[in-house]
This record gives sequence, C-alpha cells and structure tokens, in this order.
Amino acid sequence: MDIASIVFLIIVLGIIFYVVGIYNHLVTLKNRYINAFSQIEVQLKRRYDLIPNLVETAKGYMKHERETLEAVINARNAASSILKSAAADPASALAIGELAGAEGVLHQAMGKLNVVMEAYPDLKANENMMQLSEELTTTENRVAFSRQAFNDSVTAYNTYRQTFPPIFFAARFGHPEDATLLEFEDSPEIQAAPKISF
Repeated sequence: MDIASIVFLIIVLGIIFYVVGIYNHLVTLKNRYINAFSQIEVQLKRRYDLIPNLVETAKGYMKHERETLEAVINARNAASSILKSAAADPASALAIGELAGAEGVLHQAMGKLNVVMEAYPDLKANENMMQLSEELTTTENRVAFSRQAFNDSVTAYNTYRQTFPPIFFAARFGHPEDATLLEFEDSPEIQAAPKISF
C-alpha cells in the first residue's frame, strides 16, 4: 500500500467518524429533550391529581358555584388526556401545541376558581385548602422549571440541527424537523404560576 492510499483511507475514515459523530450528537440531543418532557409530564400529572382534591374541598363551601367547579374539572380532564398524547410523541409539534392550548384553558379555569373563592373566607381558612394550595403552588413552580429545562433542551437540539454540516444529514438520520418549544399563552395570568391565596 502506498502513501496516497493510506492518506485517502485516513480521510475516508475521518469523514465516516465525523458523520457518525453528527448522528450520535443528534440522537443525544433528541433524547435529552424527550427526557426533559418526561419531567414536565411528572409535574403536570401531580398537578392534575391535586386539582380534584382542591375542587372537592371547595365544593362543601361553594354550593352555588357548580359551573365554575365543573369548568375546572373539565379543563383538567382535557389537559390530562392531551398530556398522554404529547407524552407518546414529544417531537410532535401538533401534540405540543395542543398541550399548550389545554394548559391555557386550565389556567384560565383555575384563575376563575381563585377569584370565586375569594368570596368564601371560611374556605380560605380551611386547613386542607391551605395545604392543597401550598402543594399546588409548589407544583406550579416545578412545572415552570421543568418547562424551562425542556425548552432549553429543544433549543440546543434545534440549534445543532440547523448548523452546518448537521443540517445536511439531519433529515437522512431521521431528524427531519425542528422540535417545538412548549409555550403557554402570552397573557400574564398564564405565564406566571397562579397565585393562590386562601
């Protein structure tokens, strides 16, 4: 084997290792954002589990607010169902968009519930309600942190995928589209964790 053949073989092997490195890095970044979504899923499930307890506690005090309580439960059930779809495919822009919309509806329903509960001082003083409120607020903060971690992972994936030369290989390696950020509506009551005061 002459020197030219050895140099050519080294160049070919170098290119192959470089392309394999691109593939592996795309897979690593995709797995990171999928794992980050699973953390959102855990926190949202926790919140969805707390909401029925909150509504049950409020029912005893808010007998005339049935419509508000039902709106919260319906929004919670819809969001929970959509979360299952999004968890099955966190790479789907449609699923992430639907989850963001469902979360917006749930936040609005919870906001209305909080406004209505202000008229019930006995409910605000209830020990179970105060404990549920604290757990819900803590969970909302965890959802916000998890969502930020997910969006950071998605941004890292998208940035790498869009750079040169990975952009030429991404579609061939099964990464045809950018991942979608999980963004809630831009209204202040949606972006911030709900302030629940009982």
